[in-house]
Amino acid sequence: MIATAADPLSQPISRAEFLAVDVETNGLPRERCELTEVGAVLVGGGELHDRWSSLVAVKSPLSRGIQRFTGVTQAMVDTAPAPEEVLPELAEQLEGRVLVAHSARFDTGVLRQAFARAGLTWPDPPVLCTVALARRLAPLQQRRGLAPLAASLGIEVEAVHRALPDAETCARVFCALFPKLCAHAGTVEEAIRLLGPRRAPRAAGSGRCGSGPGKSAGGARGGGAPRTRGRRAPEERPDLSALPQDPGVYIFRDADGSVLYVGKSVRLRDRARAHFTGDAAWTEEAAHVDYRSTESELGALLLECRLIRELRPPGNSLLTREPDGLVYIRCRLDIPFPILEVARDPASGHGVTIGPVRGRAAAVELVEQLNSLFGLRHCGRGIKRREFPSAYGEMGRCLSPCLGDLDPNLYRTRLDAALALFAGRSPGAAVLRHVNAQMREAAQAQLFERAAWLKRRRARLETLLTRLGGLLRVTHAGARLVIAPHPSDAGRCDALWIAGGRVVDWGAVPTDVEDIVARSEAALRAVGPVSAGGWLPAAEIDEVRIVGSWIAAHDPPALELRAGIGAAEVADFLRAARNG
Repeated sequence: MIATAADPLSQPISRAEFLAVDVETNGLPRERCELTEVGAVLVGGGELHDRWSSLVAVKSPLSRGIQRFTGVTQAMVDTAPAPEEVLPELAEQLEGRVLVAHSARFDTGVLRQAFARAGLTWPDPPVLCTVALARRLAPLQQRRGLAPLAASLGIEVEAVHRALPDAETCARVFCALFPKLCAHAGTVEEAIRLLGPRRAPRAAGSGRCGSGPGKSAGGARGGGAPRTRGRRAPEERPDLSALPQDPGVYIFRDADGSVLYVGKSVRLRDRARAHFTGDAAWTEEAAHVDYRSTESELGALLLECRLIRELRPPGNSLLTREPDGLVYIRCRLDIPFPILEVARDPASGHGVTIGPVRGRAAAVELVEQLNSLFGLRHCGRGIKRREFPSAYGEMGRCLSPCLGDLDPNLYRTRLDAALALFAGRSPGAAVLRHVNAQMREAAQAQLFERAAWLKRRRARLETLLTRLGGLLRVTHAGARLVIAPHPSDAGRCDALWIAGGRVVDWGAVPTDVEDIVARSEAALRAVGPVSAGGWLPAAEIDEVRIVGSWIAAHDPPALELRAGIGAAEVADFLRAARNG
């Protein structure tokens, strides 16, 4: 092949070498995202040449969902080489070449973060995106996902969601559009400008930025658009040497001390450094950084949420929650004849919240099953007055408050009975016990058709409860002391007192057990009866989601608190939590 020039940007496009790259990750958002596999295919002269791929070891366990989606299993990454071994080989292959990727902003963002976390320098190659290439040179192709785009170009796709097959597909798409690219651009730099945004980019500091590195359009070397500002040299950046490699929150400030950005990480120094490999506008103004350490990832998440709410830094203004597949079953008690519903957020104001659980479809079906069992409304929050019962009312599966003659106390009694099933530590078992009791009553009353219906319903409920998993309990039922461990030091951990559905107290585990008992007794005073619901300020919804989602994903040690709990029991729990 033709030898590469010293500056890839000045090379004629027809003689340049390209490396089509694809990455697979653990599916987690932002700084929790880890590289699990990388694949690369060398392209030159419109043809595919060498191929290379490697699995990459990760620190966090892979979820079952991402293992099914990518085909990369936990066993595979357990025996894979570390990023520090894999990434230098990729950097060597990128030297003097143009990186090609499908949705290049994602792939380069993942790689930048992986290089920064490994303490390596990102090679910063020129980047071409095949999505932008198709948008510019094949505008009639409306579907620009990798597999649909390849199919529209007559390219057979044999496998997806693995790094090397996807990199090969990306390379073939690039080769299919390569003649058109050569006709429109003479050099690599011209090709990058051709595929850049049509609108002129805003000047630095003129608008709000994203929540981390790799969020902006990039430059002539970073994503297909000319840069509007250069990266700061290391000597011009804030001094990050004092930041520890511990969980916590860092706060970037400008020269006047105003807060620019708040972030969190389980390794503060590595994460803070990674911001300066991207093009976020606030990094140009960053002059100082301070931090607050925590003893756990959950503590860092909680502190970050509270500081962003308190400080409102401009660098976090576009921070959005990543979808995590978790939903809540909730009941707003401030409407007539309350209903059960499934939503992404817990109920604010006066309401009951169950969860979080994983799987919206299963949660919706569980709600339908409960509505039929207890005769609750299946319709929305508003009640449309009817002359005749709905289909559910005709079948005896709804008390039909829409007819206007139902005693609200009877409906509330049924609703409280349904919600009470989720107040204990084993809600799934409570639901099944309730159905078993109804089956026995129906059989004793010789209502055999109803007993058979209940038997079928029990089998379906058992399947649904197994699929949902998570914390299928009322969030404000009881009080718990939750222990969140340090990611690497078994002797360190955070303690969180959760009561009334909210974090009422938290911090590093006190050394004095009597202090823990006193704080536990204070938390118990925040708990009310399930039937009364819980009061959740709208401003705390994000915090409840963060804590609930983390607990659902990690299943940390938890002690159910009760009146009269003693120091000996607390000490035994802490000992078991630290040793477990």
